[in-house]
Amino acid sequence: MSDAPSTGVSAETLASISVPDRLEAVFGAMDFFDGLPLPDTVTRSYDALDMLRGIEVFLDCLPGAAMVAMRRGLRNLGIDSRTIGYTAPRCGSAPLLLTANTETAYGLAFLALDQDGPTVIEVPEGSLSVVDDLWQRYVADLGIAGPDAGKGGKYLFLPPGHDGDVPDGYFVSRSPTFSCFAALRVLGGAESLLKTRMYPLSAAADPPEQRFVNFADSVFNMVPANDFSFFEDVDEIVQAEPPEVLDPERAGQLASIGIVPGKPLRPDDRMRSILGTAAQVGSGLVRTLTFKPRDPSMYYYPGSSWKNMFPSGSHEFLSSQGARLLDARAVYHHGAIVVTPAMAAATVGAGSQYAYTAEDSTGAWLDGQRSYTLTLPKGIPAKNFWAVDVYDPQTRSLLRTDDPYPSVNSLSDAVRTEDGGDTVIHFGPTAPPGREANWVQTVPGKGWFVILRLYGPLESWFDQSWRPGEVEPA
Repeated sequence: MSDAPSTGVSAETLASISVPDRLEAVFGAMDFFDGLPLPDTVTRSYDALDMLRGIEVFLDCLPGAAMVAMRRGLRNLGIDSRTIGYTAPRCGSAPLLLTANTETAYGLAFLALDQDGPTVIEVPEGSLSVVDDLWQRYVADLGIAGPDAGKGGKYLFLPPGHDGDVPDGYFVSRSPTFSCFAALRVLGGAESLLKTRMYPLSAAADPPEQRFVNFADSVFNMVPANDFSFFEDVDEIVQAEPPEVLDPERAGQLASIGIVPGKPLRPDDRMRSILGTAAQVGSGLVRTLTFKPRDPSMYYYPGSSWKNMFPSGSHEFLSSQGARLLDARAVYHHGAIVVTPAMAAATVGAGSQYAYTAEDSTGAWLDGQRSYTLTLPKGIPAKNFWAVDVYDPQTRSLLRTDDPYPSVNSLSDAVRTEDGGDTVIHFGPTAPPGREANWVQTVPGKGWFVILRLYGPLESWFDQSWRPGEVEPA
């Protein structure tokens, strides 16, 4: 900084509004001549700015990239807008799918409202289904949490800009995006799920036979990438969907790294390299946010490692003051799919609640070569059923072991309780003798994390008079 005098301005004021001749930053030294950046600093500044913007886009656009990855994976199996992919009898660890559970049969489908026009989804009785847009924002609940209240009904989804007549007899929603995602579940399992129908409104008078593809045992990927192709997936949304679906802030953020409607992403070698690194750094950052969050509201109990994916109880990740909880949104979409108020809201006896951890009671990471126990005290607060599933921290998908269903759940008659009523679950590479039904296999050399699910959570969960034990080293 220049030592030349400046009449009428104190040295303290001048120092507060000036930059030193050398500034040490996390991305390297920045050199100036009296506030003017030297050539190396200009280059380093733009590299840093592009990197920062790329990281921001990675963290903020995880919801959309996850949708594109899932849609591509399903398409590779021949699951298009007229086809429902499903898992029967239930989902196993073969597909790479963000934190799927092993207890319920899934149906997955993507509507193509630009190709098919207004589209009907008929859900049977007992449906627990939801539709999100391609940015994974809530559009509608179908079934128990929806307007048919679980009795079954016909839902009509209109494309952006639709101004035609809307017939009676449907629960109507308008999607902000042409492509939207339907996550389908039915209490009656796969047999009931197969009663679901999806077809263009133009075919309502004579709907075609519904096509289904069972992907439960198919090995394929539906998880978003952590490299440059992540940004190509985001660009795929921007090019195909209406520009107005983006608010000006996000549109500007995307434009700053070359993602602009009507202009395909074609970065030079420098920018491609920077964005590839940004995706990797973003992945590292969101893993820190997920497994070691610094926000106290992410933890269920003081001194516990059990964490909550909806810390504010908002499916839009809004605080009570209306601020977007950016870290919480990134954490959720890094490890899960589908948002709906029914998942985030605290409702006694309805919906579901989740808690996860990757730590044992000492704070150490869960290690696949070690053995552990988890005690669920007597009176597990689940009206319908409970489940404990184990996942791979790299893929956030079900851990691949000798058993395609790495879980223990109350739907199994073989699960045993202790004499006092507690349920002890065992984890490790080998089963403890006589406890095989309460054991989940882990893989030496790999970490793992666990999710506790409560379906129909009861009051003792919400008032915390019941709480799970910590994962204890055996």
